[in-house]
This record gives sequence, C-alpha cells and structure tokens, in this order.
Amino acid sequence: MNGEVAPFVLPGPPLARNTLAGWDAYRRTRKSFAPAPVLDRNAWQALSRRRRQIHDLHRAATHANLPVLSTPMSRAVGKLLTSRIETNALKQQPTTRAGVMVTGGGYQGKTESVCEIIATFEDRWRELLGHINPEALAGTRDLHAPVAYVQTPVTAKPKSLCKAILSFYDAPFHVKLDLPELIRLVADCLHDHGTKVLILDDITRLRMHRADDQDTLDLIRAFMSMHVTLVLVGVNIQASGLLREGLRDAATGQWTLASASSRRVNGLEATQTERRFDLVELGPFRYGSSADIAAWVRHLTGVENALRLLDARPGMLSTGTMPEYLYERTGGVVGLLERLIEDGCREAMDCGQEHLTEALLDTIAIDLDGSPARDAGAGEVPPVPSRKRAVAKRGRNTVFDDRGPAGETG
Repeated sequence: MNGEVAPFVLPGPPLARNTLAGWDAYRRTRKSFAPAPVLDRNAWQALSRRRRQIHDLHRAATHANLPVLSTPMSRAVGKLLTSRIETNALKQQPTTRAGVMVTGGGYQGKTESVCEIIATFEDRWRELLGHINPEALAGTRDLHAPVAYVQTPVTAKPKSLCKAILSFYDAPFHVKLDLPELIRLVADCLHDHGTKVLILDDITRLRMHRADDQDTLDLIRAFMSMHVTLVLVGVNIQASGLLREGLRDAATGQWTLASASSRRVNGLEATQTERRFDLVELGPFRYGSSADIAAWVRHLTGVENALRLLDARPGMLSTGTMPEYLYERTGGVVGLLERLIEDGCREAMDCGQEHLTEALLDTIAIDLDGSPARDAGAGEVPPVPSRKRAVAKRGRNTVFDDRGPAGETG
C-alpha cells in the first residue's frame, strides 16, 4: 500500500422501503456502499493519526454493512420467486395470479433476500420497458412503480392494511372512507403505477383467532385478482394459522387456500379456493453432512473476505474448529452470525487484537432483547443458542486445510 486511503462518506439515514421513494432509493443504491480498503497493520500505522481515525470509522461501517451473501437456501427462494413473478408479469389473460409465501425463522434473512431478488426483477423489468410505464395515463409516467413493499400492521384490520398500501404510494385518502372505497383506491394505485409485485412483509403478525385478522387475510387473497403477484413473507407460516384451511397439492407443492368463512366480509366475496400460493422456506444452514458443512464453510469464507481487521488471516472463520464453534453459537442462522461477527469485530478493534478468535467471541453475547420493529410474539425474534459449547469436538466436523487439521503441522 502507498498509504492512500479511499475517501469515506458516512452513510445516510436508513431507507424506509415501505414508501415509494424509499423503495426506489433502496433499489438504486443497494449495492453502492464501498467497503474500506484492505490494510495490514504496517500500512495502517503509516497513516497520519487523522487518517487512521477515518479509516477505522470506515472499517466499522464496513462491518456494520456486511454484504447479503447468496446461500443455497436463498438461491432456491430466488429461483422460485423469480420464475413466478416473471411468468405472472408476462400474463395477458385477466386471470388470478398465483402468489408466493416465503417462510422461515426469525433473523434468517427473509426480508433482505426477498427484497434483493425482487429489486433485481424490477431492474430488468424497467430496462425491458425503457424505464416507463407503457400503461400510464398522460402526464403520469413518473409514477411507475413495478414493486410495492408494505409491512403488515402489528394489529391488522382490512382498513389499516389498505391504508398502509396507499401510504406506500403517498396516495391521498379521506380517513372516513369505507372499506369498498379504500379497496378501489388500492386497485387504482396498483394499476396506475404499473405495479407487478406486492410484497406484504411480517404477514404472520396476523392472529387467526381474531375476526379482524381473518377478514384481513380474505382481503389479502382478494388482492390476487388485481393482476399483481402477491408475495407474503413471514415467520413459520405453516404454524401460524394462515394455512389452517388450506390444502396442499402433493404433485405441485402448491397450497390452495379456502376462505376464512363462507360469508361476505365487509362487502367482499369470501376468497375463492382456486387461488393458490407456492410456499418456499428460507431455513438456516445445516451441519449434518459433508455437503452441509462445506456450504457453511463457503459462507464463512465469504464473510471473512468482507472483514477489515488489521491482523486478519486467511481462514480466520473457515478453518480449524471455528466453523463448528460459529455454528454452535448461531445455529446456522445468518442473522445471528452477522450480529456475532459485527460485535466481535468491534471488540477486536477496541481491544487492539484485530482478529477474531473463539476466546474473543466467547465474550460476546448475542442480545436480541428489544429488537426494534420486530414482534417477538409473532416469532420474529428467534431463540439464541447458549454460549456454552461442547468440550468434545466431533472429529468429522473439524475443517482441514492443506496441512491436515487447521492449526496443526506435521
């Protein structure tokens, strides 16, 4: 290194993807963060005190913004989701569009994976259409929004869900509008903006023992007739009650969802049973076979390549007993791994150690209490494995390097 450090600009405020402007900014800038350059300790010490401080701040920002890495599980979700969205977007018939449910435990990266997959679809779709809405009314071409992202209200009712969707578009509405009028406004917004995908995140906040939530689920199913692909994201959907009256087709894997009731709900006909969803799970890494371990190690290699500790060494996370240790600490949940590594890097920088070891990570507690914007009652906060780990290591889980078991010579 010649002692030059890339300029660093502090990140702006977090983007609110549940608004049209926020989603568009996320889509356009999601890969724009420039990580700190790689410096060893000698190159860092050659910097002036001021430049060391700036570089350390840049390193901290790099560890706080680790990239979303592809995993075998996210690739499976991407294959199904992309296929379903593109097929539906190209349909010309006025038929109901099949939807997709993405499930999994808390902190498993469901939202980030889904948003990345669908933002990639939107990039391609906009390019295909020349970045204009071909169905736009005169004077409204700037309103093109192929994707809408909405978070399910914690206490959802049909009206509150409609208002959340309208708020994404910043569409004006009178607070005293009745439900049929709100639904018409939602349908108009979806059509006028050329929306092809409606993401409803945190869908398992619906509690199916409540009448309001049953009515809200019927409303969600009715959205499928508005010529959009409905993507529902939630924790452990199978156990949430959303599929309570659903039937799974063993041949296709699709779920046919019966309506919550046979009555008319708030002026809406109860959901038709032919409306279908594909259900796909974004689960944690496994550690039960050689293939599972290899996939976990590849992921750890990707994480360690993104770190900017001064004394980091190749294989810091991916050789020796570290892969098994990290699995025991996180259960293979990518969000817990990110939290542990992020906090571990901060501690390594603060204490001057500048590399990660099991002993250092033993001092880090993964504390999810009070996690913002997460509903623990809906399963959005997962149980955290204990820091206590087994003394005896299973020999088959030791990761080997070119010399034998990592750390050994001979």
